[in-house]
Amino acid sequence: MMEKKLINVKNLSVSFGNNIILNNINLHLSKKESLVIIGKSGSGKSVLLKCLMGLLKPNLGSIEINGIDIVNTNRTNKENALKNIGVTFQNGALFDSLTVWENITFKDTRFFGFNKKLAKERALSIIQNLELDKNILELYPSELSGGMQKRVAIARAICDQPQVLFFDEPTSGLDPITGKVINDLIEKTVKNLGVSAITITHDISSIKNLASRVILLDNNRIAWSGKPNDMNKSNNHIVKEFLTNQ
Repeated sequence: MMEKKLINVKNLSVSFGNNIILNNINLHLSKKESLVIIGKSGSGKSVLLKCLMGLLKPNLGSIEINGIDIVNTNRTNKENALKNIGVTFQNGALFDSLTVWENITFKDTRFFGFNKKLAKERALSIIQNLELDKNILELYPSELSGGMQKRVAIARAICDQPQVLFFDEPTSGLDPITGKVINDLIEKTVKNLGVSAITITHDISSIKNLASRVILLDNNRIAWSGKPNDMNKSNNHIVKEFLTNQ
């Protein structure tokens, strides 16, 4: 049986003026796969993620999500394709003026008309699955630690039970111990929900925890791809340089 590709990127290129950011990128995400995209600063990881989220239109190429090319379709089809994706941003991107439960259920209350009681019940169920205390529901993001904010951001991303999750540098700004807690939580969440995931990171521990497959970006292109266990055995000098400098 042919492997089902939830996301299929073909010949993707992005440039800003004469500055080439991504050059002829081809990749895919399969059902229940956890793809980790790595690379040094400026390699194009964040630009690639913005393209996948529909926030940035590439100069060339296509991005198919469940068979819908979000680059070359109308707005309605694009929004329908992106409905099945949950995102956690690098710095959490929680709304400062909203409480934890309001942040988690923002989409449900704003777009699906959930009332306060139903939204709080949904938020409570989610944070309990993420091993968070119910007492944080009425707190504001400024009252939470960096690690707690990351957890709340994950809760918001999974609130609508998406098919695919995007994680943008999930351990950025965290100490190694808290970073491991977040990696473990993401690994558990992805497995328990049975979803697919794409994680953008430079963190070696994230690769070990999360990846079923790894893609290394370098010099605007895919320099290497393979299983995480094959990285240390690779003779690719770019892989060796990346691992040495971490």
